[in-house]
Amino acid sequence: MSLTASPAPDPRRPEPIPLTVITGFLGAGKTTLLNRLLRDPALADTVVIVNEFGEIGLDHLLIETIDEDMVLLGAGCLCCTVRGDLITTLEDLLRKRDNGRIKPFRRVVIETTGLADPAPILHALIYHPYLVLRYRLQAVVTVVDAMTGAASLDAHPEAVRQAAVADRIVLTKADLAGDTAGIRARLAALNPAAPILRPDAPAEDLLGGLFGLDGKGADVRAWLGDAALADHHHHGDVNRHDAAIQAVCLTSAAPVPRPAFEMFMDLLRSGHGPKLLRLKGIVALADDPERPIVVHGVQHVFHAPLTLPAWPDPDHTSRLVLILRDLDPAFVQRLWDAFLGRPRVDAPDAAALTDNPLAIPGP
Repeated sequence: MSLTASPAPDPRRPEPIPLTVITGFLGAGKTTLLNRLLRDPALADTVVIVNEFGEIGLDHLLIETIDEDMVLLGAGCLCCTVRGDLITTLEDLLRKRDNGRIKPFRRVVIETTGLADPAPILHALIYHPYLVLRYRLQAVVTVVDAMTGAASLDAHPEAVRQAAVADRIVLTKADLAGDTAGIRARLAALNPAAPILRPDAPAEDLLGGLFGLDGKGADVRAWLGDAALADHHHHGDVNRHDAAIQAVCLTSAAPVPRPAFEMFMDLLRSGHGPKLLRLKGIVALADDPERPIVVHGVQHVFHAPLTLPAWPDPDHTSRLVLILRDLDPAFVQRLWDAFLGRPRVDAPDAAALTDNPLAIPGP
């Protein structure tokens, strides 16, 4: 039985607009998948809503189709602080569409932050009296990293829920992981109804259909119930998800010397790799400031930087967003300041750290 069954058609009411939710834990590859999907003609006239955790948004710079069809929600976790904004945004899109203030769109895709519990999002889309008439919730697509997915499932209930509610699971980085039998078996046990697809699967295979609960576990029904939606407030700090997980946003208005940046990254990865849930950023290096590099990392796995031909927006400030677990953001900020030559009184001695990168002092 599908929760999204609609009332009898009303000839005066427009056809519901298909809406897809793309979720998955930090660093799983959601933006990469979305980039590929947006190149498919099937996604022409699509509005994309991106949510990010932390005070500085970056994903909207790394999505290739950036114009009035891109909506970047305010900072915070989509499952709580931003939940009201999601409803407001979806309603506002309809008003602008109905009044001719934006061109008609045929589909909406929501990319959630990797820390989002999807249950409140889906509850809003299923039970909101107006949204359910104007939008048709299609697939919930969950992206899982074949290399770090098992560890994420072990440590984070959000990752478990993301996999359990999925209509389709996209397994990324399988070529790097080698043997994927273990993670596939675990995902199948969590959600036997969801096919596990490759990242290059056709857009319609990923986005079509209609969301429902058939084949999903009993826990999913409970999560979507009213009891699961009791208020659960995070801290007012938009960079804090809970007591253990926080974000830090590092910036530099001046181009960063390449040796200093590479040493900073190496020391952070070697000393605190397991605590880096996600690192992403766009950085101007001093030897080529007009062609910034894009950096990505998940725990101890850092991908080779990508050099862009030009800046994607007028702001040429270097920006790094790190989502940390059990690591003091102030320590990371002091380390960044030290390598940029702007140490504070309490900053660690960057030169001393180079002798033994594994001995980085704790926060």
